[in-house]
Amino acid sequence: MAQMATGNADEALDIVQDAMLKLVQRYGCKDAEEWGPLFHRILQSRITDWYRRRQVRNRFRVWLGHAGEEDAGVDAIQTLPDPGAAQPEQALRDERAMNELQDAVAGLPLRQRQAFLLRAWEGLDVQATAQAMGCSGGSVKTHYSRALKALRERLGEHWP
Repeated sequence: MAQMATGNADEALDIVQDAMLKLVQRYGCKDAEEWGPLFHRILQSRITDWYRRRQVRNRFRVWLGHAGEEDAGVDAIQTLPDPGAAQPEQALRDERAMNELQDAVAGLPLRQRQAFLLRAWEGLDVQATAQAMGCSGGSVKTHYSRALKALRERLGEHWP
């Protein structure tokens, strides 16, 4: 979820680590059943904080004339071919399907995206998702249903 929100694996890992630390610091004494929804609630807050910090930094970068500068470092390990990888045609189809799915999920409204990711990807039930999102179970069902409908409409030709 954090990687989809930030578009950067390193930033996402930092956000998740921060959320885990806050969970342990503040809610370590709670029952283990409550940790999942609490963690996702903290994670969503950390992602929102990340967006806010990024906006402030970007304002100063534009003002100082540094807009668009990113680290150009490439990890050599990441560029090595995988000997157990699928055939190129299948790998290309899979990559396109995953890109379409990520784009479609990223294009969902925030609450629909949260409901979809928590229910479908994280496997939380309706009540735990409602607790993580800070809304009612009925709202979760509505957001999740709308997200599924939008994804099916957009991905019909790309996703089985």
